[in-house]
Amino acid sequence: MSNETAPTLGAFLRSRRAAMDSGELGLASHGRRRVPGLRREELADLAGVSVNYLTRLEQGAAVNASESVLTALARALRLSEVERLHLLELARPSGERAAPHDRHGVGFTGVRQLVDAMDVPAVVLSRNQDVLAWNRLGHAVIAPHTDFDAVDSVTPPNKVRQTFLDPEVRSLYVDWEFEAELAVASLRWVAAQFPDDEALRGLLGELALDRDFARLWALHAVELCTSGPKSFNHPWVGRMVLCYQMLHLPESDGARMIAFSAAPGSPDHDALALLRRRVAP
Repeated sequence: MSNETAPTLGAFLRSRRAAMDSGELGLASHGRRRVPGLRREELADLAGVSVNYLTRLEQGAAVNASESVLTALARALRLSEVERLHLLELARPSGERAAPHDRHGVGFTGVRQLVDAMDVPAVVLSRNQDVLAWNRLGHAVIAPHTDFDAVDSVTPPNKVRQTFLDPEVRSLYVDWEFEAELAVASLRWVAAQFPDDEALRGLLGELALDRDFARLWALHAVELCTSGPKSFNHPWVGRMVLCYQMLHLPESDGARMIAFSAAPGSPDHDALALLRRRVAP
């Protein structure tokens, strides 16, 4: 993984410090700021650490930062719970982080059978967002223009790659920028937990060549996408808003299932019913 894409503690701290608003914190301004956000001295003071130690952390020269120091920095930076956990993960020596295993995990055959039997759109994603399984309705929702059997190929579809590099997927979302931000933030969370994953390194290297991906990756945003609405400009049924729920699969090395639904009696429910009839055997 290149220096530009590798998730590091120092880069994350610098990005969060740059995102802070000193005015909102009530800090006095002493002259014009050359860069946005907090000065290093200001963050050190808020967190109760020395400027020298914070400098070493941001430059990657300090190792084994204590949880109390990291917690103090997280509090001073007003990190979300997901960002705080991400910070702690980045501080762990790479040898202590989870190692990659078989992408299908234990019991994957049963998972595929379950997905096939579901009457709602369902897709199983690896931790790197390779599509490991989908039912006909899930395929029709997120990638209707692709080959349904592509999931069984050596290189299955990848949801993040499609989001950035497939023009038809770009046009599928009403708010593509929002979907792209979530995809990158979710991938950065994974990259911190599995820094030695060769497949992930390859994916990040490929996507880094895309201008939009590189721009969003540089923001160091991190997020766990667990539930919420997704708005589609679907080529078969038109505008459709579906609610998604992400279910993490136990003993699967980071794989999760995403299932979609629509509010009963809504136009979105009617659109989903129309899509269901279209893909019915």
